[in-house]
Amino acid sequence: MTKRDQVAQQLRDLIASGEIPRGSRVRQDELAERFDVSITPIREAIRLLHAEGILVGEPRKGVRVAAASPDRLRSTYVVRRLLETHAMQRAARRMSAMDFRRAEDLAGRMEKAYESGDHTLVGALNRDFHFTFYDNCGLPGLVEEIEALWQNFPWDVMKVLSDRTPESLREHRRLLAAAAAADNDAIERHVGEHLWGSYRRLIEHLTGQEPPADPFDVDVPD
Repeated sequence: MTKRDQVAQQLRDLIASGEIPRGSRVRQDELAERFDVSITPIREAIRLLHAEGILVGEPRKGVRVAAASPDRLRSTYVVRRLLETHAMQRAARRMSAMDFRRAEDLAGRMEKAYESGDHTLVGALNRDFHFTFYDNCGLPGLVEEIEALWQNFPWDVMKVLSDRTPESLREHRRLLAAAAAADNDAIERHVGEHLWGSYRRLIEHLTGQEPPADPFDVDVPD
């Protein structure tokens, strides 16, 4: 991994955790000092995150962390639902008994972390849980696409919406059962339920009202 890629991933992690807040200015000199690197990989990493939409440039104001956009969330939600459903359906037929035990263990650890109030650990375990399936789908390129969508997702906002977590944990159990049964219809239903629940809560938080309809429905007007 190049220095640019290392810096870019560290920046993504800091933004996703909320340590670098949305809307805050990103200063090259401060980042170079923080990561103990020269300005060159900082500039390259900023260009990369700008292309990904994580950072935005503003005339005479420099570069800032992009705000969570309802329009972008809408598109991300639809694409995640398509890709993650397919990845999980494929994984259900390829995972070993050990893989399923790992997923079940992660689900249990998430529940305990939530009960103890460790929301940062919940977030880390949540990623591990989902990618236990995706990493076993047999299509590395598909996993890369899902990873890119996850990197652009406003996890920092989700972290403060802890009222959503209990239902999300129950959804994980339903996802696990559907995958263990290799039931494509159930997987599609529960992935949709899981992602719709998070999307709906995010939109409600950002706009003050629930989305009027599920944008995944092809009959919903643009």
